[in-house]
Amino acid sequence: MSESFGQTTVEVDPGGWIGLLESARAGGYEFFDWLTAVDEPPEAFAVVAHLFSPVSHAHLLVRTRVPRADPRLPSAVGVFRGADWHERETFEMFGVVFEGHPHLVPLLLPEGFEGFPLRKDFVLAARVAKAWPGAKEPGESGHGSPSRRKTLPPGVPADWGRERDA
Repeated sequence: MSESFGQTTVEVDPGGWIGLLESARAGGYEFFDWLTAVDEPPEAFAVVAHLFSPVSHAHLLVRTRVPRADPRLPSAVGVFRGADWHERETFEMFGVVFEGHPHLVPLLLPEGFEGFPLRKDFVLAARVAKAWPGAKEPGESGHGSPSRRKTLPPGVPADWGRERDA
């Protein structure tokens, strides 16, 4: 348990995730606000839930870490029904599987989408395939200082998206 900026954070192993959420709810943290993940390469994802006590007006962050190789966590839908949408979004964007979730299906992305767009290793192809409108670097607008060396977005191979000589 730690506190920073007036926010209490409790960290738990994945096996204690549901037990801690049940204890927090019994302790007055009855409002489930949100749940998401944070990509912490190369080892893990941190899954974080924010709870609120309407009586004491206290906030609580509940956090656990799941291994990147097999990111699985028990579903919190049985404790907080409001976790349903958030777990679906976290599954779709990060690939964290919430075991026991009643309907863990894609929520936002088009059918057939491959990959997990909020992982740090996901290549942002649109930034390479289509130029960003407007000036990105100083001097590109034709006013001001000269341009710096152009760089590709992080994670994009140096030769990706460029025409190859035949």
